[in-house]
Amino acid sequence: MNQERLMKILLGPVISEKSAVGADEARQFTFRVARDATKPEIAAAVELLFEVNVEKVQTQNVKGKRKRFGQIAGKRKDWKKAVVRLAEGQDIDFGTGA
Repeated sequence: MNQERLMKILLGPVISEKSAVGADEARQFTFRVARDATKPEIAAAVELLFEVNVEKVQTQNVKGKRKRFGQIAGKRKDWKKAVVRLAEGQDIDFGTGA
């Protein structure tokens, strides 16, 4: 796996109440990833970017919701979610941004 490919795997963190609970209780962090990313690629990308040790990766393909805008029916894009469990004693700090 080349480094350029790994830099394009992670698209961003998923910040929600559920992901915050997972981070606090089980060292699990949730990311939005490229649709064609594999579990070994996701693990390597997290280890490269955040300098942590990854214990486990679980992925899920999320279907985009169907939405209406007045009379126009639309659909959000499908995307892939990865839940990454870090090794004991490891942590990622996304910061508050404020």
